[in-house]
Amino acid sequence: MRPGSTIVSTYSSACLVLALLAVNTSAYFIIDEPALNRQWPNNAVNLVTWSKGVLDGVNGFDVEMAQMGQDGLRLVARNVPSKPNSLNIMLQDIPAGDDYFLIFINSTHGVMHSTSSRFSILAASASPSSPPPAANPSVPTVTISGTPNPTQPFATTFPAILDNAGRPTVQLYKESPILIAMSMCFIGWLFGALWTLGW
Repeated sequence: MRPGSTIVSTYSSACLVLALLAVNTSAYFIIDEPALNRQWPNNAVNLVTWSKGVLDGVNGFDVEMAQMGQDGLRLVARNVPSKPNSLNIMLQDIPAGDDYFLIFINSTHGVMHSTSSRFSILAASASPSSPPPAANPSVPTVTISGTPNPTQPFATTFPAILDNAGRPTVQLYKESPILIAMSMCFIGWLFGALWTLGW
């Protein structure tokens, strides 16, 4: 083994790790509210919040609500803009249960962005053991009611989101993590090749 070859392999490994980190740091989507075991009262406005990567390319999504013990989905809202990062949901006559969860999805392509933790919906006469976060008055409120109905459309459809789909220009700020990763891999490969050749 040549002296210093461990330096090259260490350098190449470091470049690869940094490249992978650069690609993945912008790709996260977390539903913060409802939190695990949150109790949503019926006939009340409940807050949904999320946090997501800035450069993930997701400018909007659809919100659906599912129940583990029941077939079907409640189609809550279509084309929800990712900013601001909250939405109010008004529940009317939703059956009580402790196995509900939200799904953030692109229903056109079937790409799931995130699912929430399991939460409960209480009967109209019940009150939560701890108060849920207050509704955000500066964001829209979507009202849903009843049981899942496969023929029912989304309760609310927001205006179409301009996503620059079909634009031929490359937006470097969106592509920068990939460009950085590719550049680091190329530099590591070039350095390793030159070292092997003895230059």
